[in-house]
Amino acid sequence: MKILVINAGSSSLKYQLLETKTKNVIAKGVCEKIGLQNPTISYKHNGQEQTFKGAKNHEEAISKVLDILVNKDYGVIKSLSEIEAVGHRQVMGGWVYSESQLITDELLKQIKKFDEFAPLHNPANVTGMLACKKVMPNVPQVAIFDTAFHQTMPEKAYSYAIKYEDSQKFHIRKFGFHGSSHRFITLEMAKILGKKVKDLNLIIAHLGNGSSITAVKNGVSVDTTMGLTPLQGLMMGTRSGDIDPAVVQFLMNKKKFSIDECMSYLNKQCGLYGVSGVSSDQRDVIAAAKEGNKRAQLALDMLAYSIKKHIGSYLAVLNKVDAIVFTGGIGENSDLTREAVVSDMDELGVVLDKKKNKNFKRGEVELISSDKSKVKIYVVPTNEELMMAIDTEEIVKKLKKSK
Repeated sequence: MKILVINAGSSSLKYQLLETKTKNVIAKGVCEKIGLQNPTISYKHNGQEQTFKGAKNHEEAISKVLDILVNKDYGVIKSLSEIEAVGHRQVMGGWVYSESQLITDELLKQIKKFDEFAPLHNPANVTGMLACKKVMPNVPQVAIFDTAFHQTMPEKAYSYAIKYEDSQKFHIRKFGFHGSSHRFITLEMAKILGKKVKDLNLIIAHLGNGSSITAVKNGVSVDTTMGLTPLQGLMMGTRSGDIDPAVVQFLMNKKKFSIDECMSYLNKQCGLYGVSGVSSDQRDVIAAAKEGNKRAQLALDMLAYSIKKHIGSYLAVLNKVDAIVFTGGIGENSDLTREAVVSDMDELGVVLDKKKNKNFKRGEVELISSDKSKVKIYVVPTNEELMMAIDTEEIVKKLKKSK
């Protein structure tokens, strides 16, 4: 089944056309600067890349992407009828949705209620859905929730120690994110280790510009580092991660911030970027550290320490761990980070094979732990888009059977 996967942002729209049977990406690209000056659409297919004039809104962006896909000269499908469904990344599913859902008018009404929990992502996700429904009115649309995988967390793990009545009334709790990635890795590790999903205990470190670690027990999420919002947890590219809540008040007083300004500061000016003063891209920070930049080295040390202590806490939560898995842009590509994270964990049964870690093949599944390690350490490429496409396919097949 050919599935179009959409990840809509406020001024961008990432797309992939996948064939679920072969798991192949037929074409992909990004609509950038939607509604802004000089918008563009990138288009990659058959090892080639082209760039086209962009769009003034999301509806036009979808229309232009579809025109590109069916173009007689460089398109990859003969007719739009070949696209059997569209899967949309939806950041927030809140406490309501524990699995992907067919998009209906009622669903859209419910999703819009989540805007206050994810004001940067949620409205943009819905905009992409509405644009697709208008341009492709007869094609089934499916919402895949980032938070769904984490709805198995026990109350003791997702609850905050605030006044109970307030947490219940306002739904103030840990939701977790990167669910499609953590779920994909869980299913892949079951295949790799030759175990049933329900027998699997994992610590999954999805590390990139946005990062989260999830503890998987008996195949389901029992804790994760991101919380009510993606700001909680690890130090990230521009996000502070965990801090004393009183820092917010302190910053507001010292810098004369409003609460919105302070939240923007913690989300967009901190993390690797804020500490290093160089970049939110770890590659740039590593290069600066190698040149003797002490702030850059401090940022790298803080990042590795942040990841290490959360992995350590999940070792305690799970007690028995089949594998620690590194994935995401940093997790898959930075041997320096992986080594720094799992160094000096020998007594916990976590021993890295430094040679394997250094020489692994990018894009491949690699076992990088030593033979002496009680806990296996893996690098596994994630594929959130494929997970989204598979979810979409399952829902569409059920829909067809019910008719």
